[in-house]
Amino acid sequence: MVLHQGKTDRPDRVGGTNPMYAGANPALAAGFVMPHDKLLDNSLPPDTALQLVRDELMLDGNARLNLATFVTTWMEPQARELMAECVDKNMIDKDEYPQTAELERRCVNILADLWHAPDPADIMGCSTTGSSEACMLAGMALKRRWSRLGRTGKPNLVMGADVQVCWEKFCEYWEVEPRLVPMDGDRYHLSAEEAVARCDANTIGVVAILGSTFDGSYEPVAEIAAALDALAERTGWDIPVHVDGASGAMIAPFLDPDLEWDFRLPRVASINTSGHKYGLVYPGVGWVVWRDQDALPSELVFKVNYLGGDMPTFALNFSRPGAEVAAQYYTFVRLGREGFRAVQQASRDVAMHLASGIAALGPFELLTRGDQLPVFAFTTRADAGFDVFDVSRRLRERGWLVPAYTFPENRTDLAVLRIVVRNGFTHDLADLLLADLKRLLPDLEKEGGRPKDPAKATAFHH
Repeated sequence: MVLHQGKTDRPDRVGGTNPMYAGANPALAAGFVMPHDKLLDNSLPPDTALQLVRDELMLDGNARLNLATFVTTWMEPQARELMAECVDKNMIDKDEYPQTAELERRCVNILADLWHAPDPADIMGCSTTGSSEACMLAGMALKRRWSRLGRTGKPNLVMGADVQVCWEKFCEYWEVEPRLVPMDGDRYHLSAEEAVARCDANTIGVVAILGSTFDGSYEPVAEIAAALDALAERTGWDIPVHVDGASGAMIAPFLDPDLEWDFRLPRVASINTSGHKYGLVYPGVGWVVWRDQDALPSELVFKVNYLGGDMPTFALNFSRPGAEVAAQYYTFVRLGREGFRAVQQASRDVAMHLASGIAALGPFELLTRGDQLPVFAFTTRADAGFDVFDVSRRLRERGWLVPAYTFPENRTDLAVLRIVVRNGFTHDLADLLLADLKRLLPDLEKEGGRPKDPAKATAFHH
């Protein structure tokens, strides 16, 4: 979570709100000031509090027009109803809510089947608050597996510079050396050759990303695994692969069934995904599955005597609502394989349609086209007369949230716009975006390019 500190920079805020909110005595609204730093002395009626908070939230962007986030922004009313019924259930209370725990178990088994686990009876897995926690758990298992080998030196983890920041956090928090492979030219993610070149006896694992957040492309998991197989034959270093499939692990099984990236590759030890991304569930729920019990050292699993039951747990937190797990199971029941395929194919079709339309406008150049994740990145041509930050700013005036940002070290010269297409973003909405972008071009060309401060680049979310 983002850290906050300090008090408001407006200590002299003027009071007053809509008098109609004050019920029987509208005059009470004249001096009302929303609490910023401390609680008010008195209570408010629920309808008044609701409306006051809603008024402030109008300043947020429209989630459906947010093309920056990978996180699900639309679910069916029935799913929202189910989540409301389960929001008061604590996932950690397995004895008190045994059926919620059973739904979690079923979801883990369904994912293991989707990802071709060799022995469904031998897999280990759990739900998490999201892929970040899932990656932390997978990283802990990799490090503990390495420590059992009795090797000396500082452990290291090999990954591309396109990894989500949670992996850098893992390395910092658990004292692992991050060996980041920088981008180079038109190579925007990890390659097998570059991965193996950074491995040694203290490498706890290699992280392969099935769907880079920078441009939506898949990393070559099978090539990385094959290169590590060859390395093991030469050196004896048995280095496992973790697949960070935060997005792609819920796309590839349905749209790219012949692509080998999962437990079909013996070197893949664990896989994570975000249920709240292309798992089609509201935040926050993630999943992590290990191919067998040997891949998850047993000493990391705590047996907790809690509220009358002996409960095995492997997590970084404790209490959390069962609503998201129930919603994930609902989505599995609701869609099935063919339903998931149809939903994900629709997103990919829209992404490719939108990418082609943007390329046809003239001033833009595609880096990717949305044919892997339904995500693509594009930049402005050198002679466009404006840059990606101009485009992002002007689109926001129409309500579209399209992030502009520079790539990591070694390619900070490259600034791009990225569009994430999710369920609920239709061809009609894509055509409206294209029309707005086309309408803005004459104004952007008139404004001309101006030097930009990279520090003011718009942020993007994973």
